[in-house]
Amino acid sequence: MATYLSILRGINVSGQKMIKMADLKALYEAMGFKNITTYIQSGNVIFESKNHKNMAAAIEQKIKEQYGFDVPVIIRNIDEIKAVIEQNPFLKDKKTEPDKLHVTYLSDVPTEEAVTKAMNYDYTPDSFVIKGKEVYVYCPNGYGNTKLNNTFFENKLKVKATTRNWKTTNKLFDILISN
Repeated sequence: MATYLSILRGINVSGQKMIKMADLKALYEAMGFKNITTYIQSGNVIFESKNHKNMAAAIEQKIKEQYGFDVPVIIRNIDEIKAVIEQNPFLKDKKTEPDKLHVTYLSDVPTEEAVTKAMNYDYTPDSFVIKGKEVYVYCPNGYGNTKLNNTFFENKLKVKATTRNWKTTNKLFDILISN
């Protein structure tokens, strides 16, 4: 069995798409996943599975059946999250404030054309770097004040996206390696 992280987009935000973590854990158990751990209310689930094919689509479908709404699900394994942490380009600058860092996880690698178009946008002082299926985002004035949000990246890159702050990304990795 391998250990995975599923990151759900847009649940339990402003009273919308409410799913209790205990219920989400039960849903994963019903799907046959093992050693399930949830972290905070925003839809971070660490679990083990033998089968890695179409997991995101299967989880999305099960949530749709049980709750009646669509929730994008993005899956990463331990090695992928480790690489996210090791490859953050903003950490090279000693002036970077870690609490202003975020990672936007993409469902797929965007096309080169989409990346080129997205890079034409300048929202200084906010900045971003796209690396594969992740976007590293630095918002010195806070994520709540940036235009570099999930919707921006979904529209520009034509893939599903969900964002976690740097502290959460590191905590999820800690849980992954201890699971």
